[in-house]
Amino acid sequence: MTMDEDSARAGYEEVPRVELTAAAAALLRRLHEAHGPLMFHQSGGCCDGSAPMCYPEGEFRTGGSDVLLAELDVAGVEAPVTFWMSRSQYEVWAHTRLIVDVVEGRGSGFSLEAPEGVRFLIRSRVVGAE
Repeated sequence: MTMDEDSARAGYEEVPRVELTAAAAALLRRLHEAHGPLMFHQSGGCCDGSAPMCYPEGEFRTGGSDVLLAELDVAGVEAPVTFWMSRSQYEVWAHTRLIVDVVEGRGSGFSLEAPEGVRFLIRSRVVGAE
């Protein structure tokens, strides 16, 4: 790797891969109170991959076909919320910053927020385009 490539990579790695909006953090606090430690998994199979699923930590089994993108610190939640993505989906989203938000409406019945009448949604920005 050249010095320019090293510098570019260092800048790239400083950009958080996954962020939470204030609304998403508030919902995660409520879900944590009800369900304990949490995790996200985002596959390519739902809503064009824009809807991450929230589970109790460890309920969704991850493996070699998944990438751990972030361990999200949420104020008021003692354990980080892990954010996993299927490797095939990651290849598509590799140059984006993912922003977890909350919108009204019902998402998947498998995700913990479904009974709340809201759903998590990914908004994205291309890294370096900001």
